Amino acid sequence: MTRHRHYPSDTSDAEWAILCPLIPAPKPGGRPARIHRRDVVDAIFYITRGGVSWRMLPADFPHWKTVYSYFRQWKLDGVWLRVNDALRTQTRTAMGRNARPTAGVVDSRSVRTSQKGGSEGTTGARRSTDESIT
Repeated sequence: MTRHRHYPSDTSDAEWAILCPLIPAPKPGGRPARIHRRDVVDAIFYITRGGVSWRMLPADFPHWKTVYSYFRQWKLDGVWLRVNDALRTQTRTAMGRNARPTAGVVDSRSVRTSQKGGSEGTTGARRSTDESIT
């Protein structure tokens, strides 16, 4: 069953040509797959790009439980990490850079922690009890 409605999060033919070899084929020996892997990937992209819950997946995608099952299995199998690695390598190579980064940068604002712990670290200093209030 292939969908007829298209969403902005759907993969283009060029994108699918890159992703298709990276997404596992259905396992042999079971029931024949009635769901296309591209529809599953498009449904996952719809969820992640739109920030909606699995149950809010439109009816023209495969059933949300099926899509979630594929997503979870592929996550456990490391498929998404391999996809990310392959796309990063391809992008860096196309830009004329080393396929693998040789250094990383961490923005200090994203890892800043309080030097003091507890409430003083978040609420500011308290007045001393011997200070007079005028």
